[in-house]
Amino acid sequence: MKFLVLQHIDIEHPGVFRDFMRADGIAWDTVELDEGERIPPLEGYDALISMGGPMDVFEEEEHPWLADEKAAIREAVAERDMPFLGVCLGHQLLADALGGRVETMPVPEVGIMTVELTEAGRTDALLAGLDPTVTCLQWHGCAVTAMPEGGVSLAASPLCAIQAFRVGRHAYGLQYHVELTPMTVAEWAAVPAYEASLEKVLGPGALGPFDAEAQRRMPAFNRDARILYDNFMALVRDAG
Repeated sequence: MKFLVLQHIDIEHPGVFRDFMRADGIAWDTVELDEGERIPPLEGYDALISMGGPMDVFEEEEHPWLADEKAAIREAVAERDMPFLGVCLGHQLLADALGGRVETMPVPEVGIMTVELTEAGRTDALLAGLDPTVTCLQWHGCAVTAMPEGGVSLAASPLCAIQAFRVGRHAYGLQYHVELTPMTVAEWAAVPAYEASLEKVLGPGALGPFDAEAQRRMPAFNRDARILYDNFMALVRDAG
């Protein structure tokens, strides 16, 4: 089995999912779009994964490769019925590529927060086994405000009504982060755009307490990540 992973900055990778994939013998190719790498033909891949990044879906003039990525997502999901998982920016790209809407939020959503599974989310194959209230890490300034045609909302928070959604049988977007490792907060805080949103929402000097709280919750974050990974793998096997 082989996956294709689309990255938009080198420090936003599949995180702990890489450990799970290595243990399962899953191969994957990584395309670093922000470095000019091109998306290969999708033939031969069993799933497509799109990660986060500091750019926004509507910044195609600054990042022309966003158009290519959206085209690849449309091909994977609408034409090939390929299992897809988008996280944060990847979640927003899924919505935008298929005709949904993504907008800038009045205030970024940053911190350790909770999302509530919707009625559909509580019975969805990807989220099966998660608690109805999920504690997670958020770090985003845009949000999906309208899903593509046929989209099903799976989770919500007070600031972001579409925290997770499904399109078709096995294409998913997750706004909140599930791939966390002990290095995540420190690495992301070194990105100027992320540092600015962190200080805007949580205040100067918030990094230390934020990182400490993330470390304290890391076992629970990774437990939920394992559940999601196992569920996604079951969807990939069923699709094959």
